[in-house]
Amino acid sequence: MFNKLKQFKEMRDKAKDMQDKMGEEETTVSEGGFTGGNVTLTMNGNMKVTDIDIDEDLLSPDNKENLEKYIKKALDSASDKMQKKMAKKMKDMGGMPDIPGLS
Repeated sequence: MFNKLKQFKEMRDKAKDMQDKMGEEETTVSEGGFTGGNVTLTMNGNMKVTDIDIDEDLLSPDNKENLEKYIKKALDSASDKMQKKMAKKMKDMGGMPDIPGLS
């Protein structure tokens, strides 16, 4: 019984270590149009947006629709990119098998 508790503690410690290391990761994406204006978004490994930069050209009421579209695209792109990055990191750390489409 004590052996199983020890194994559980080791697994928990390894998971915590992996979570901490993944939280240190960061990815930045930029979305925008050819007519000026970009949205640049940075996300960490905990899937939290840590920075967002919006070109002033997009801050007029006439660009509301484009701004919304670029923010959504940036969030989707950053999320996809970070998920792939995290899957690779977990695989490299030995915590996840190779899953098609994530590496």
